[in-house]
Amino acid sequence: MRRFSIVVAGGGSTFTPGIILMLLDNLDKLPIRKIKFYDNDADRQAIIAGACEIIIKERAPEIEFYATTDPKEAFTDVDFVMAHIRVGKYAMRELDEKIPLKYDVVGQETCGPGGIAYGMRSIGGVIEILDYMEKYSPDAWMLNYSNPAAIVAEATRRLRPNSKILNICDMPIDIESRMAKILGLESRKELSVRYYGLNHFGWWTDVRDKDGNDLMPRIKEHVSKYGYVVTDGSAQHSDASWDDAFAKAKDVFAMDPETLPNTYLKYYLFPDYVVKHSNKEYTRANEVMDGREKFVFGECKKIIENNSTEGCAMGIDEHASYIVDLARAIAYNTKERMLLIVENNGAISNFDPTAMVEIPCLVGSNGPEPLVMGKIPQFQKGLMEEQVSVEKLVVEAWIEKSYQKLWQALTLSKTVPSASVAKLILDDLIEVNKEYWPELN
Repeated sequence: MRRFSIVVAGGGSTFTPGIILMLLDNLDKLPIRKIKFYDNDADRQAIIAGACEIIIKERAPEIEFYATTDPKEAFTDVDFVMAHIRVGKYAMRELDEKIPLKYDVVGQETCGPGGIAYGMRSIGGVIEILDYMEKYSPDAWMLNYSNPAAIVAEATRRLRPNSKILNICDMPIDIESRMAKILGLESRKELSVRYYGLNHFGWWTDVRDKDGNDLMPRIKEHVSKYGYVVTDGSAQHSDASWDDAFAKAKDVFAMDPETLPNTYLKYYLFPDYVVKHSNKEYTRANEVMDGREKFVFGECKKIIENNSTEGCAMGIDEHASYIVDLARAIAYNTKERMLLIVENNGAISNFDPTAMVEIPCLVGSNGPEPLVMGKIPQFQKGLMEEQVSVEKLVVEAWIEKSYQKLWQALTLSKTVPSASVAKLILDDLIEVNKEYWPELN
């Protein structure tokens, strides 16, 4: 059986150990011969890689492993690039969140001004990795789950239209796992769904079991009372801020009880509520830095010191197993049905054909085959038209180095109250992103 070579781009990420444990747990489904880490921060990567090397030696010593900051070494002889990069790391995320909040505007990693700022940093980084892959392993596929996925997907559509990149997000997967728990099912894989939208901006229109039984009424009944809150929240999304997002889905659902919403819609439909319930001094970035980041790096240092994983508290990132499903679909032409971010091209018949939409696709060795979703209602269409215009303007601003277009993007965001507030936020963001953004004219 063929064994695969994988490079993890973002080797210093706090998510990397969980993903390695998940890959090792799925070797029967996706056999691996080589794992490489690539990061432009050698010191940060060294700690994660040092621990992962010991994990791999213990669990699967036959797998060749090394970490590098050299693109040629990293991207030569690979079948899959698994990319989760964060340009500017958590220090910049903190500013993405706190600068808008200063003006009583939503401060969030992927939504509103924070998402726009992060997108302006991410475009160059993702394109760079894509180019390395195409130069050194032209037959490889890039599985990208770097945020903000919507802006990154639009940038790759514009700048590298023929590239073998698949953009995917874990949020619908997490919500579907909650749906399965609501229904008392073992796994989200027992569900067959219809869903449409943009990344972090979508709606389920149909959820059935494999026998075709309609499960929507039972899920809707739960969501109308409790949102997506289930008694045993997953470890991945279980902090107080996430609990609020899952509970607030109840109010988002009330806007259109015909569908089931993505939790991120709360930032666009209830921005006043979000700002009121935000701590301007201690945002989600601070939670992550004081929580997951300290925990993961602490555990990795322990593994390195003990030269053993004994007593290690890091767990398998089960919910990241969609990455294996995606790689398998390409490697073995499984035609698995998965939600991906793809060019619309008529899949949503009354929506911009060039929009990067999140819809179910059948995935095989040629990539994704999007499924037709048909016409969408006016309410969702109106929201999506506004948001897709924001994403397109951000990418145009990056390409053209245009201050004007970035100001327009911020002004158009449903989270921002006026053009004057948009300008104040933009000028602050430019000041702190000098190292990362193109210089705007």
